Amino acid sequence: MTINKALLALALGLALAACSNADQAQSSAEGAAEAAADAQTAANEADPALAGTAQAAADDAAAAADAAADAAANAAGAGTDAAAEHAADAADHAEQKAEDAADAAEETTP
Repeated sequence: MTINKALLALALGLALAACSNADQAQSSAEGAAEAAADAQTAANEADPALAGTAQAAADDAAAAADAAADAAANAAGAGTDAAAEHAADAADHAEQKAEDAADAAEETTP
């Protein structure tokens, strides 16, 4: 393999890795948005005595979904594979926070 082919293969490999991280981050952002919607639905259906707690959980889920969307945008625009991977990890963590908040909101429904 010539040096040009080796460099081209390396560049393509890095580009694929960056796309994979951006796709992963986008998937996490979509999951977080779904969790936030579920949390808001649960808050709307919550036991009236627990409505404030449910709404706080829904608000937390919405904030986590926003953070996941921001991380997905950062992953898509990342200049390096390491930056894209870091942003994708941040999106994954935000998705988990949104899911946890949705679970908390759902515990308040009768």
